[in-house]
Order: sequence, then C-alpha cells, then structure tokens
Amino acid sequence: MSHESWYDRHVLPYLIDMACGIRPVARQREKIIPQARGQVLEIGMGTGLNIPFYDKTQVSKIVGVDPALRMHHLADKRIAQAGLNVELIGLSAEKLPVADASFDTVVCTYTLCTIPDPAAALAEMRRVLRPGGKLLFSEHGLAPDGNVARWQTRLQPYWSKLAGGCMLDRDIPLLLEDAGFNAATQSRYLPGPRFVSYHYWGEAHAS
Repeated sequence: MSHESWYDRHVLPYLIDMACGIRPVARQREKIIPQARGQVLEIGMGTGLNIPFYDKTQVSKIVGVDPALRMHHLADKRIAQAGLNVELIGLSAEKLPVADASFDTVVCTYTLCTIPDPAAALAEMRRVLRPGGKLLFSEHGLAPDGNVARWQTRLQPYWSKLAGGCMLDRDIPLLLEDAGFNAATQSRYLPGPRFVSYHYWGEAHAS
C-alpha cells in the first residue's frame, strides 16, 4: 500500500471531519440544512456532519452519495443518533443512478470543491430535482479580492494533495449559473485563513 493510499484511508477522513466541523462551518450548515424538505439527496455526505441539522419533521428520506466509502463508518454514528431514514450510496455525483425528478431537495455542502467534474455533477442535481424543488448549498470558493485569489492559485497544487483534491478557486455562482440554476446567493469571508474562508451559500432553483 502506498503512503498516499494509507494517508487517504486512515488520516484524511478524520482531518476532513475536523476541518469541516469547526464552529464557523457548523453555523453555515445550521443556516442551510433545516430548510430541506421531503425526499432529500445529499451530495458528498462524507462523515455525516449535516445529519444533526436536518428537521426530522420535514424530511421523509435522505439518500447520501459519496464515493469515499471509508467515510461512511464515521457517518453511521451520527445517523443512528439522529434517527433519520438514510441510505448511503458509494458513488460519485457526476452520474447518479436515479430517475429524473426524484427528489424534492438536493443538499450540497463543501463538496463542489472536490468533485472532479462539478459541471456534470450540477447537471445531475438539476436533472433529479422535481419541479419546484430546490438545491441548498454552502461552499468555499474563489475570493473576490485579487490578492487573495492569486494566493489561492499559488497554493492550489499543494493544498489539493493535502486536502483530498479540494480546489480553492472554484467560482461557485458561475458554476450554478452555467448549470441552469437561478440562485439566491449570499457570500462573505468566514473566520479563518482568507485563502480558504470565502464562502457562498443559499438556495437555487432550476431555471
């Protein structure tokens, strides 16, 4: 087994769980996740950090998609504690094996930064949403300040290797627009290093 494989399997899941569970990010989840309704598809469920924020009275079922099956055992405890009906599927978001218009809500938090083909994934999210359904999102991405954006570009090759392929400089509003979503987006820096702390969040509907 290579060093990278050992790191990805035994270290990276816990680092991601810790980094994505810090208080400023938890507050973002708290803003977004309780809005989910009905049949929910969560893209990049990972270690289940969103699970505690779902409103059990409003959600009938959650299908969690994540290619990293090694993450799922960390999600199991949170799922059991929440008492939610959750199905975990180990696959990537670029090609979802579900019918058109299958979900009332799609949830995507801190995931578009690592999906190899975010445009394809967003096209799939749009496809599986029912008419009137909504995409709830919270992501870090491209900073509006030139100096910070240049640092994002410089640090990207090193950051990606350490952070499981995470991209620092994806333009989240543009990705949503190009995928055919109308998004009500809010954005600002959260506490933390500026190269990774510019956040976009909100609700999007298919145009």
